[in-house]
Amino acid sequence: MRSSILDLLRQAEGSYISGEEIARQLNVSRTAVWKHMHELKLAGYAIESHSRSGYRLLQTPDLLLPNEIKNGLATKAFGREIKYYKEVASTNNEAKQWAANGAQEGTIIVSEAQNGGRGRLSRGWFSPTQQGIWFSLILRPGFLPQEAPKCTLMAAVAIVKAIRRHTGITAGIKWPNDILYQGKKIVGILTEMSAEMDGINYIVIGSGINVNTKLEEFPEELRSIAASLAMITGKKISRLELLRAVLLEMEELYEKVGQEGFAPVLAEWRQHSVTLGQQVNVIGINESFAGRAVDIDEDGALLVESGEKVKRVLAGDVSIRPAM
Repeated sequence: MRSSILDLLRQAEGSYISGEEIARQLNVSRTAVWKHMHELKLAGYAIESHSRSGYRLLQTPDLLLPNEIKNGLATKAFGREIKYYKEVASTNNEAKQWAANGAQEGTIIVSEAQNGGRGRLSRGWFSPTQQGIWFSLILRPGFLPQEAPKCTLMAAVAIVKAIRRHTGITAGIKWPNDILYQGKKIVGILTEMSAEMDGINYIVIGSGINVNTKLEEFPEELRSIAASLAMITGKKISRLELLRAVLLEMEELYEKVGQEGFAPVLAEWRQHSVTLGQQVNVIGINESFAGRAVDIDEDGALLVESGEKVKRVLAGDVSIRPAM
């Protein structure tokens, strides 16, 4: 009902629409309209009411509300089902629960804040209220479990393309799951999976995008290594518009994977990489070595030339840092 009321208010394009007309079009009572208007105002919508003229929408809240995400969303499936939270420990944790309970492919879990956000290797992720996009996407692909790590590369390519299209920022991908601008992290990606030997139950792709966080709002230990899109552009970025752009890019790439496999995604990843061609230190659990990152293979593993050997580095085993 509220989404239908919002649609009518938007269609009025800033003009008044009477409560009587809203009630007539939606086949409800004027009292019901008044109650829903009250709830919308409590949710943060600026709605002006006039006893004779009716209602008009002045401003929408700066929140990632399901109705607002869907307004203008161009995807077929991604983001059509939304689980919204004001705060959670981790959107990935919530997504895994929803996925285990049967949530459909394309469902997203989005939160205004995370108090236990995490990245790869159990590292924390700073997720302040209403300053970024903290969301997880549920997939139920038909490919084999060993293909799942490449979903991280797919998500990274999609987000880089969406950021460039929406903000003009040319960001780069640091293998395997970070997006950087001039050496500072602006996006982190965490992919998790539930699978059997011969098939995937679900994949959850979690993304944290630093959108409007100011430098002084970052913890002091992150100020030299992290940045936000607003810091780079010097202006506030619409989180809603960017999220819609990310979902569209992700869906288009996912459809391409279904038709052509991951080879086109890996080719695009190479174009956006800031790791390939660089001297790197590989710091693993059982081995550490230095070398030059020369490529990724068909499985998405990093190939590092070290001495006379080319070593294969798996995403789950190591951290990559620029060589000093």
